[in-house]
Amino acid sequence: MAGFLAFVLGIGYVVAWYYQSPVILYGAIVFAIGMNFYSYWFSGNQVLSMTNARPASREEFFDFYTVTENLAITAGMPVPKLYVIEDPAPNAFATGRDEKHAVVCATTGLLAIMTRAELEGVIAHELSHVKNRDILLMTVAVTLAGFLAIIADMFLRMSFMGGGRDSDSKGNALFMVLAVIGIILAPIAAQLIQLAISRRREFLADASGALLTRYPEGLASALRKLDQHNMPMLQTSHATAHLFIDDPFGERKSDWLNSIFSTHPPTADRIKALLGVRPQADA
Repeated sequence: MAGFLAFVLGIGYVVAWYYQSPVILYGAIVFAIGMNFYSYWFSGNQVLSMTNARPASREEFFDFYTVTENLAITAGMPVPKLYVIEDPAPNAFATGRDEKHAVVCATTGLLAIMTRAELEGVIAHELSHVKNRDILLMTVAVTLAGFLAIIADMFLRMSFMGGGRDSDSKGNALFMVLAVIGIILAPIAAQLIQLAISRRREFLADASGALLTRYPEGLASALRKLDQHNMPMLQTSHATAHLFIDDPFGERKSDWLNSIFSTHPPTADRIKALLGVRPQADA
C-alpha cells in the first residue's frame, strides 16, 4: 500500500510539474482524501443501499443469528448487524469501517442451501474480513485507483487542448509522449493492484476463518457449494463485487486474462489452501 500511494503521488507530481501548476497536485490530493473520508465513514450504508439489503430478524433467520453470535464471541468482537438480500444466488459479504460498525449480509439463497457447519465457515470468513480491517484497506485501494483515473483524465484533456510546456522542444515532446503512455497505463496498473489486493485478502480471510472455527472443511465445503451454484446475482455491481465471498457475476472462466482481472482467486485454489492440498508437480 505504501508503494501504491507513492506511485499515485509520483504520477500526480509529474503531471503538476509538466503543467507547471502545483494546484493540480494539491487539488487532486484534497479530492482523494475527501473521497477516502466519505468512503470510510459512509461506505457501509452505501453498499447496503446498492445491494437492496434489509435487516434480518432473529425469528426469520435464527441460524444466521446464532452462528454469528457464537463466532463473534469466540473472536472477541461485538456482534455485527445482520442483513439479508432477497436473491436465490448464494453469496455473502461484510462491510463497515470497524468492528463496532460491522455488518454481515447474506443472500436468502446462501442461507437456504448451507448446512450449519458450512454457514459457520462463511460467517467466520466474513468476520475475518472485519477483524483484518480489509474494508478499510479496500476503501483506500479503490480511492487511490480512482485518484489515478482522475489524474489521467485531466492530463489527457489538457494535453489535447494544448496545455503544458512548450512542445517545440524535442525533450519536452519526448517527455510528452512518454507521459501520455504512462498516464494511459497508470489506471490499468492501479486496477490490477487493487484486484491483486482483493484476491490476497480473500486468501487471508479464508485462513483466518478456518482458524476461528478450527474446522477448515466447513468453509471448503461451502466454497464447493458456491462453485457448483454458478448463478449470477439478480443485482450486481463492479463497485461492490470485491466485497462478496464469491464472484457475484457467476463467472467461472479459467483463462489467464480473466484470472488477472478477477476480484476473486479461483475457488479450487482457495479450497487447496484451506485443506493443505498441494498440486502434484509434473513428472
